[in-house]
Amino acid sequence: MQRVTVTIDDELMDALDRYMEAGGHQNRSEAVRDLVRAGLLNVPKAEEGARNCVAALVYVYDHETRQLSRKLVHDHHSHADMSIATLHVHLDEASCLEVSLLKGQKAEVEHFASHLIGERGVRYGQLVVVPADSEEAEKAPRPGAHSHAHSHG
Repeated sequence: MQRVTVTIDDELMDALDRYMEAGGHQNRSEAVRDLVRAGLLNVPKAEEGARNCVAALVYVYDHETRQLSRKLVHDHHSHADMSIATLHVHLDEASCLEVSLLKGQKAEVEHFASHLIGERGVRYGQLVVVPADSEEAEKAPRPGAHSHAHSHG
């Protein structure tokens, strides 16, 4: 194991201590290791860009922003091969939340998501990517075939 010295401001250290306590970590080193592992999961690897994936793009936007709704619909239509479905929810008088399910090459899905999130009037956006390679698909259960029980009553 390696020893690393890191300088952290007081506010961040307080947040780390709260995380450590909430997660039941024995010490700061355990907490930092967990956070580093989690952070590294989000670092793209060069070969992953060409991998197939499915993804959920969640974003909140101000529907009052000029032409934004039209742009978002146009963007989805121009990427019809990538868009599976979209759920649209009115949060309040000015805000809408959309959850878009996407599929395609990871790099292309990420590029499309970044474009949507970057539109003027989009206030929040997050992309969750799930690998969908043929190797992974072979391991996945087939539709209708369950290895677990469901309670239907």
